[in-house]
Amino acid sequence: MNLNSGIEKIIKSHGAELYSTEIVKESGNSIFRVYVTKMVNSKDLLSVDLCAEISKDLSPFLDINPPIDGAYYLEVSSPGIERKLEKPAHFKSHIGWLIKFKVKGGKRLKGVLVNANEDDFLLEIEGEKHSFKYSDIVNPKTYFDWESIK
Repeated sequence: MNLNSGIEKIIKSHGAELYSTEIVKESGNSIFRVYVTKMVNSKDLLSVDLCAEISKDLSPFLDINPPIDGAYYLEVSSPGIERKLEKPAHFKSHIGWLIKFKVKGGKRLKGVLVNANEDDFLLEIEGEKHSFKYSDIVNPKTYFDWESIK
């Protein structure tokens, strides 16, 4: 079993999904971040308590299967309300959400994600639907319309 499949298995045992992982250096410390979601009807129902439970179960697995050489801190959390969309599965699980990205060699766009498959996705912009291939865009992520809560 490789590292990611072992991590995924532990997270799934808690009814959640592995979103992504990253290794970062902050203040001279290595941090292994595990981003987790628990999507139900396009809503992320992840809680702090669930993150703590997952962290508790991941820790012994990572002691045996370290993600990096040397000492590190483990962090288990949500990818946040404004999260990177890195693979088709991320797009599929965020249908109905607001997303933004830049078209390669073009302008920045934002709209409502209407549909997604393995090759492309459908975005509604000001009432019109437009199709985009993943290979034609950069930096896609969800965003929250902060103006809407004023």
